[in-house]
Amino acid sequence: MVDFRLPADDLEYAVLALLWELGTASIRNLHERLGVPVGNAYTTTAKVVDRLRDKGLIARRREGNTFVYSPTIDQHRIERDRARQLVSRFLGPNPHAAVAALVEAVGDIDPQLLEELERATRRKRKSKHGT
Repeated sequence: MVDFRLPADDLEYAVLALLWELGTASIRNLHERLGVPVGNAYTTTAKVVDRLRDKGLIARRREGNTFVYSPTIDQHRIERDRARQLVSRFLGPNPHAAVAALVEAVGDIDPQLLEELERATRRKRKSKHGT
């Protein structure tokens, strides 16, 4: 089992997403693509990279005189875990009322989407029970 912690904010996630896109990059590359356009200092990008390493999300190796970084966790795994965390926070400790309200809202907004949700629920139940 790989030990890691999820990105804490949008900037951490943006750096990680860029590394998934590029495969590997130096802090300078990351800063030029992400930090410069929004006016962040180079040190901000460097601190974010250090936090991602501390969380077990990226690894560092030396290439010549510089370090390059690469993701250690699959994007799908992070997306799934972030979605679970978000839904858990959204629904709270007693999710029944929130789920009922969400289903009602989806039905009001888009009945077709409600049908898709029902089909997805049936698929999940079947896969969980092995039928």
